[in-house]
Amino acid sequence: MVGLFDRFKKKDEDKEYGGEMVEESAPEPQSVPEVKEPEPEIASEQEPRPTVKDESTLEPRLETPSRSIGIDTLMNKRVRLEEAIDYVGVMIKNLKDKRTKLEKEIEDESVDIKNLKEKLVKVREYIEEENKGIEQLTSKRLEVEKEADDVGTIINDLKNKLSGIDGVVNSEGKRIESFKASRPKAE
Repeated sequence: MVGLFDRFKKKDEDKEYGGEMVEESAPEPQSVPEVKEPEPEIASEQEPRPTVKDESTLEPRLETPSRSIGIDTLMNKRVRLEEAIDYVGVMIKNLKDKRTKLEKEIEDESVDIKNLKEKLVKVREYIEEENKGIEQLTSKRLEVEKEADDVGTIINDLKNKLSGIDGVVNSEGKRIESFKASRPKAE
């Protein structure tokens, strides 16, 4: 398993178990390299990596008492740990920014969904009102149809009565005509 600090550890192991001894001068104080934080507007898939100075660029060190007890190695490890902590800090900041962005996106979606839900409630209310209106119209139509059927029945009754009256009038008219025809003509 490769850990976060393995890349720093490997150089120390190579130095400690590297074989021959070399005289080196006392180390110059090293400044912690600045790690630039990415702009929040630019989303980058790659995390910034702190720069680690190559040991070959350092001046040769002389053997000193502090070197023989490992203080130089300890100081180098401390510098690397500080760089790693800075790197982890940048990673944490990036994760916080991503989380904040996700929270904002989720909140925006939540607002949009609430707005859609309110619209759907209004649509449901409109549909219910329309259904009630349709039921009322259906009821009125049924009443009008019943009245129309009643009027049709009345018309048929009156038509039959008128037909009966017409039949009586026609038969009486024929009787009067036959009575007039049967009467002697007076001259």
